[in-house]
Amino acid sequence: MLHLTLQAKLHAAVRAALPDADTTAVLVRPCLDPRHGDYQSNALIGLAKQRKLNPRALAEQVKAALDVAELCDALDIAGPGFLNFRVRPAALAAVLQAEAAKEQPFVAKAAQPRTVVIDFSSPNVAKPMHVGHIRSTGIGDALQRVFRLLGHRVISDNHLGDWGTQFGKLLLGWKQILDRDALAREPIAELERLYKVINAECDANPARLEEAKQELVKLQAGDAENTAVWQEMIRVSQRQFDAVYGRLGVKFDHTLGESFYNPQLSAVVTDLLARGIARESEGAVGVFSDGSLPPKNDPFLVNRDGEWVADPALVRKSDGGFNYMTTDLATIDYRLKTWAPDEIIYVVDDRQAPHFRKLFLTFARWQADAAARVKLNHVGFGKILGEDGKPFKTRSGDTVKLEDLLNEAEERALAVVTEKNPDLSEAERREIARIVGLGAVKYADLLPNRQSDYQFSWDKMLALQGNTAPYLQYAYTRVRSIFRKSGANAETGARNAETALAAADELALAKHLMNFGLVLETVADECRPNFLCNYLYELAGLFARFYESCPVLKAEGTERATRLLLCDLTGRVLRQGLATLGIEVTEQM
Repeated sequence: MLHLTLQAKLHAAVRAALPDADTTAVLVRPCLDPRHGDYQSNALIGLAKQRKLNPRALAEQVKAALDVAELCDALDIAGPGFLNFRVRPAALAAVLQAEAAKEQPFVAKAAQPRTVVIDFSSPNVAKPMHVGHIRSTGIGDALQRVFRLLGHRVISDNHLGDWGTQFGKLLLGWKQILDRDALAREPIAELERLYKVINAECDANPARLEEAKQELVKLQAGDAENTAVWQEMIRVSQRQFDAVYGRLGVKFDHTLGESFYNPQLSAVVTDLLARGIARESEGAVGVFSDGSLPPKNDPFLVNRDGEWVADPALVRKSDGGFNYMTTDLATIDYRLKTWAPDEIIYVVDDRQAPHFRKLFLTFARWQADAAARVKLNHVGFGKILGEDGKPFKTRSGDTVKLEDLLNEAEERALAVVTEKNPDLSEAERREIARIVGLGAVKYADLLPNRQSDYQFSWDKMLALQGNTAPYLQYAYTRVRSIFRKSGANAETGARNAETALAAADELALAKHLMNFGLVLETVADECRPNFLCNYLYELAGLFARFYESCPVLKAEGTERATRLLLCDLTGRVLRQGLATLGIEVTEQM
């Protein structure tokens, strides 16, 4: 990769000028303003300040030792010590050919691969997956794909909500009002009905609530009948989850639900008490502020009427039951002992941020040495809103079921495909509609800054213009159309032929292709898939300009080979980039 070659040469030049310098932070990155050059490094300014040197004088010294003549037309020093590199077209062309020979062009595997656990999706047993699950599922899946592509070891874990007080009510409903035929037809709908009926009865009648609690106590005690029913609920729920995940192309390495950690919870609380990290209060056990943080930054305190009062992280309730905090502490402990990760990423909505602050700080107090070895990272996200700016609901005010949303996406896409390509068979149109419809939903969710709320709009997400999945998928089909028209083995021929970049739009496209790997690294560093969305949109726009100004099939010789190579690499990066977002492409639309 060109920036890595320049970076290595810069490191050697810095060491020649400053033999004791740590060059790990000496980076070469694309210039934000192409008028200044193609690549830039500002690291010399920091190195100079550390040593109380003149930054520009150090830059002159490094420049004198930096041999990049075969790669760059110019190497300029700007401002207080910025190094600007302007790459020679011949060097760009050589890199394009070298990358074209690779299976994954412009992707550099991590020099030091890390182990990353990604916790995402996490639906609740006995409930239908709803539109809100698209956020955690899509973001988490994109992140696991990015980390894997970069060569890291990834363990993805779907932490199912398969335990808790709701199962007492579900067990009571199962035993007393279950409709077996309805369970066979639509199991999740029937489980949802059971819960609603019994929950309403419990709200109205304390005796009914006591019955549900007794069913839960029996489950927690290992009662054979209740355990068997609970396991059946998990099985029918998992079938629904698997069907949705299958449509979305999402896979997990593990599905360890909350119940998996039940045997560890009592020991967690006992250890927290023994270490003096937790204490009893009003019959419950909680972790309280240790006074190490200013009150306004301390999640274990809350301001009420001008006074800071305790807001502990409860790990055992007054009735002896455990809660999310206890389970999550046990989960971190298990993951560290089992997988030894460098980082654990939780893709959970931003409303849970206070919980994760308490969780991470509690774990650091409980297991300081282990906490020092792992990065605990809450990757939060905002809400999905309707076009009226309110939470996205059905017309009747119910939560939108994810399966219904995906069905509608495919049907709407089918209408568009049928209008554009009525001559295709129904099977072909439906397959294209599946790819376009599901891709549109995923991309619309990944495109915004993940921490922002966004408005769900069918018209915008299915548009063939603008920053949408269909626009990018269509750009890919245009590339494939060129190769269908250019004859057999055109890709292979372009990769092996002599190339020479000359036109401005050829150079702009080539330089943008070079940045693909850097964008992937940034997505991984900041857990923001929208960076990749925007990169691909810019790539499609640059290709459109190139396609208009630089005829491909009418060109001849080296010019034709160069342009075919640019088309080939653009198509491959579009396909790889979309696949990394979990989105398929199609040869025609």
